Amino acid sequence: MATPAPLQISRLKQTSPQVATSAILGVSAALLVALMGIIYGHGRAERIPAWLAYLPAMNAALNALSATSLVLAYLAIRRRDIPAHTARILISLGASALFLVSYIVYHSVHGDTKFGGVGIIRPIYFFILITHVVLSGVALPLVMFSLFFSLSGRFSRHRQIARITFPIWLYVSVTGVAVFGLLRAFG
Repeated sequence: MATPAPLQISRLKQTSPQVATSAILGVSAALLVALMGIIYGHGRAERIPAWLAYLPAMNAALNALSATSLVLAYLAIRRRDIPAHTARILISLGASALFLVSYIVYHSVHGDTKFGGVGIIRPIYFFILITHVVLSGVALPLVMFSLFFSLSGRFSRHRQIARITFPIWLYVSVTGVAVFGLLRAFG
């Protein structure tokens, strides 16, 4: 039985890596600037809808789904099961995209969340938070590069970038859950 061909988009095969790099870096920078403006550009809304309180838990669940799907995608590709790898990466991408939308909605209304922990937990929390935020900014273009190289059939470049992308994306997903847990415990 023949192995099914990986998911590819013929239009991307015609796109040069230089053009893709410019587009990916431009979109990533614009998204990060917009996100910073949404989160830190205003205060909290006077009236916060009750349904908004559920979004942080949903965000943590989406991060957990993303992390789990990433690990399962990694295991699938190690077995050379390309269809399972592709499906699990798409689940992780979907969960991460839904997380981003939900995160933006939450923070555009709620504003920033203060951490109330004291003692040793405070520097631990801020270390996790700072590395999470910085690596989120790094992960975004890396995920897009990995996706571009895969969908354009440039699998050797995809493998090179994915080796860097995977641990960073996994760290961001796992620490997203950790940040939620710490804010719940010490918020």
